[in-house]
Amino acid sequence: MQRSRIGGRLLIGIIMAVVALFGYFSKTQVNPVTGKKQQVNLTPEEEVAIGLQSAPQMAAEYGGLYRDEKVQFLAKKVGQNIVQNTEAKNSPYQFDFHVLADPETINAFAIPGGQVFITMGLLKRLKTEDQLAGVLGHEIGHVVGRHSAQQMAKQELIGGLAGAASTVMTDPNSPSSGAYIAQYVANLMNLKYGRDDELEADDFGVKYMIQTGRDPEAMVQVMEILAEAGGPNRPAEFQSTHPNPENRIVKIKEAMAKYRNQ
Repeated sequence: MQRSRIGGRLLIGIIMAVVALFGYFSKTQVNPVTGKKQQVNLTPEEEVAIGLQSAPQMAAEYGGLYRDEKVQFLAKKVGQNIVQNTEAKNSPYQFDFHVLADPETINAFAIPGGQVFITMGLLKRLKTEDQLAGVLGHEIGHVVGRHSAQQMAKQELIGGLAGAASTVMTDPNSPSSGAYIAQYVANLMNLKYGRDDELEADDFGVKYMIQTGRDPEAMVQVMEILAEAGGPNRPAEFQSTHPNPENRIVKIKEAMAKYRNQ
């Protein structure tokens, strides 16, 4: 009887995993800018719509927009200069750039469709316009790379596989054990995807810096600023969705050599 129950759970788990994998790989689209095939669950038009709808709420989470038109104009000027002089111009996305009022949080991020944000907490630490361009170019890279849409598709896959694993591994006498293991595996998978996206966005950022005549070394300077801001108590890279700034510097320098030789 015990073996029968285990076999039944295994069969159900296999079916769930196959359905999740089939659904994931059936969502293949060609990136309109890079030409790369990706698993995404949104069209570019849907990404734009989601971004425009969620932008006000995202801004509110960081104290709203910074109330200085000159500061907002600077971010928009630098960001649009990158867009208009790189492949991002040919994308279907509606890029806009916003400075958030939060003076403490050190962050910059992009949401689907081209809405890009940087907090005053980060902006006030930057010393040059090229450093700002490095930050915004990185975020434009997230949009062009369709990383948000990819993550949403991956989350659906991870949820499906985690559910399958939970079904197979759950001990009827201790139902929480399987769910814990499945969630742990899901979290590790998600962390890896996050680091990959960050490194690809850095690569985009370096390329855009060179294409717009800016000094890509400014991106290294930004990494040094982030490392200093993090202090000695930063979480280990393995436990973070962002690679350590020191490791990102190595990849940034590799990208600099690659694009300068093209």
